[in-house]
Amino acid sequence: MRTIDSLLAQYGESHRNHVNEWVHIVCVPLIVFSLLGLLWSLHASVALAGSIVALYYYYKLSRPFAAGMLMMLAVILAVLLILPGATILPLSLAIFVLAWIGQFIGHQIEGKKPSFLDDLRFLLIGPLFVLGFLYRRFKLAY
Repeated sequence: MRTIDSLLAQYGESHRNHVNEWVHIVCVPLIVFSLLGLLWSLHASVALAGSIVALYYYYKLSRPFAAGMLMMLAVILAVLLILPGATILPLSLAIFVLAWIGQFIGHQIEGKKPSFLDDLRFLLIGPLFVLGFLYRRFKLAY
């Protein structure tokens, strides 16, 4: 089994409830946005560097997923570029807190703890789980 398939299968073990899956489809991209926003608040180059490091990891796992994440990250960075600078930190903090509350509610409904509590790599796999949902929906290979 490919590493990406194994990681997605492990991640999926605690994401079988449809409500929790939909919570993740909404909240995970919001968390990615908020994390990049928090990094952007330090400096735009920090957000860009973090994106490059994540993209390298995704590229090693799956080129099609890396392409999808490149598009997602590019859109997020473009949005951050046009937002007024003073709004990015408070907006990112608010989104971060609310999205994580959503995540934990989803896991409460699921009845299982979040995957990242066992392995921090799953913080990077969450966006691929959501992207995988879209890829399967549009019959794209990853």
